[in-house]
Amino acid sequence: MAKTTPAGVGGGHTKHGGHSGSDAAPMTHRQIMEALSGLLLGMFVAILSSTIVSNALPEIIHDLHGSQSSLTWVVTASLLAMTASTPLWGKLSDLFSKKLLVQIALIVYVGGSVVAGLSQNTGMLIACRVVQGIGVGGLSALAQIVMAAMISPRERGRYSGYLGATFAVATVGGPLLGGVITDTDWLGWRWCFYVGVPFAIIALIVLQKTLKLPVVKRDVKVDWLGAFFISASVTLLLIWVTLAGKNYDWISWQTYVMVGGSIALGALFVLVESKAAEPIIPLRLFRNKTISLASIASLFVGVAMFSGTVFFSQYFQLARGKTPTMSGVMTIPMIGGLFISSTVSGQIITKTGRWKAWLVSGGVLLTAGLGLLGTMRYDTPYWHLAIYMALVGLGMGMMMQNLVLAAQNQVAPQDLGAASSVVTFFRSLGGAVGVSALGAVFANRVPDYVKDGITALGPKAAAALGKSGSGGGIPKLSDMPAPLRQVFESAYGHGVGDVFLYAAPCGLLAFIVTLFIKEVALKSKSGTQAAASGSTSAADAEPARQAG
Repeated sequence: MAKTTPAGVGGGHTKHGGHSGSDAAPMTHRQIMEALSGLLLGMFVAILSSTIVSNALPEIIHDLHGSQSSLTWVVTASLLAMTASTPLWGKLSDLFSKKLLVQIALIVYVGGSVVAGLSQNTGMLIACRVVQGIGVGGLSALAQIVMAAMISPRERGRYSGYLGATFAVATVGGPLLGGVITDTDWLGWRWCFYVGVPFAIIALIVLQKTLKLPVVKRDVKVDWLGAFFISASVTLLLIWVTLAGKNYDWISWQTYVMVGGSIALGALFVLVESKAAEPIIPLRLFRNKTISLASIASLFVGVAMFSGTVFFSQYFQLARGKTPTMSGVMTIPMIGGLFISSTVSGQIITKTGRWKAWLVSGGVLLTAGLGLLGTMRYDTPYWHLAIYMALVGLGMGMMMQNLVLAAQNQVAPQDLGAASSVVTFFRSLGGAVGVSALGAVFANRVPDYVKDGITALGPKAAAALGKSGSGGGIPKLSDMPAPLRQVFESAYGHGVGDVFLYAAPCGLLAFIVTLFIKEVALKSKSGTQAAASGSTSAADAEPARQAG
């Protein structure tokens, strides 16, 4: 497929650390797959770490005596660190060796994972998840960036499909593996954090042998101040969302202080970025309509993507009484949909060069799936849920990688890392805010539904509830008498249904935004080739003019 790249692209000398133009010659399919092997394995580890704990979470939080809020924060802490670090990794990739950065991200991830497995309380676990999230943020951003450096946008759809397939396998494998580990007496949930370590070490070795990219050496400073302000702004917003409605009212002085503080920190970030010589997120990128719209759409897709994996595990275990292993098995329709749509859309985009129809169709399917999941209750027939989950998976697969592809196709080679990480950043931000906000809704709704159910059962049930000792934590349903257990199952089923009902408008907004993205023909040069030739061709210069 590499023959579609114009001949002579590799001619002349480059500024890439003394590499000659031959380094920029089109890579064969075999060379690309060899180079991608370690990268895909690293990506597999990153996604595995995000999803493997989802089915183990109810058990983990119960063992560490945490609350529903703790459960939300175990997920959110990782997403928050991933979100805040993504633009920084993207910017570093434009300045330093991409290969070295991928390896550093893997080492950070391994360190966080090992210590997370030793956690004695939810506070320690949440701190370790932050470290894991920094590593995962690097792997998620750098996988897209390295691909863009090696492969032209026209060819990239095919390989993005492989990335999507890896994502799907890790997403379904994670909860399944996490469930099996949690259900195995001689292992236990701590091994959910250890199991990814051997994969990460293998990925490090494979990357060292197979990934060869020219190193761009530029003597510039990293914008640490910008990184601080964006992290502080997002963190304050998430803390407010998590605590509002429980520790204080939604309309209260705490809300005004925290939301106002978050906006002020965001404004300071914009101010710093506008003056920085090498900003983390170059604001000029947002002059390009495609990048702005792809970022907004990714924000809403992130809400759907992360809420699905987090709340399904609670639904199947707490509303339907399934084991962690079965909980993973029952989410296969969603992952199957994601696997099929990401691989098929990638192959077809490579053949046709057309990508917008996939984005729009994905928005329709995602919205429909989330809306239908909003009707779920503890006794909804499983085959109904399977269809709804498949629709969500198909929609996510069509949108996720292709939004990044649309943005990458619009920028000059030196901004490839920043543009890729901006779209990934907004997806992670959507996930972090979504999990926090929807987790807060869930934590507030479930006690109300439990109260209503207990009231219907009468005073004896209230006395039994006191003895069951579930007060505010994750209940052990198997220890409850049948009538009380049904009250809790119904409450959790209804609560998760509400979560998806609130997530559905996000899918609709993502769909509406994609309608306004203008389809631009995919370029036939990789980032490295374009940089080597000085981006002088019309195909490469046009997006830069649009951005300006």
